[in-house]
Amino acid sequence: MPKAARIAVLINPKTAFNVETTLQAVQQAARALRLEIQLLEASTADEIDAAFAVLARERADALFIQADGFYGSRRVQLATLAMRERMPASNVSREMVEAGLLMSYGTNITDMFRQVGIYTGSILKGVKPADLPVIQSTKFEFVIKARTAKALGIELSPLLLTRADEVIE
Repeated sequence: MPKAARIAVLINPKTAFNVETTLQAVQQAARALRLEIQLLEASTADEIDAAFAVLARERADALFIQADGFYGSRRVQLATLAMRERMPASNVSREMVEAGLLMSYGTNITDMFRQVGIYTGSILKGVKPADLPVIQSTKFEFVIKARTAKALGIELSPLLLTRADEVIE
């Protein structure tokens, strides 16, 4: 979406650490890309509906949904509202794309759980947790939902499609 100028960001104010981390990253990216940010807050299903009512009225060019367990549990609601408002939306979770959001870019959950298993195995074998190195995710995945793009009238470039780790039809 090369003509995008304003991006809405949906945050859950009840998750202070996630909000702070999300806002820092979003604001840094917005400055680099010269985008305006519109913040929307929601921590209940009704507040999600209200946030989308604001989004419908104020028409941002796209929506980014904060990584949040509550939002993951409301992924069908979020995807349904995003489609109703014809809003290209993204998140860090492939499950959100499977529910109908346009795209995601985030940690490969399978790889993350594999790392947790390795840590757990090491601890069970007697390694002290304090002696284990801190590991950050190194495997990320970019997932696109082609059907959502088509419904939104977004033409996916061949270059973008080749960069995706998975294109869900």
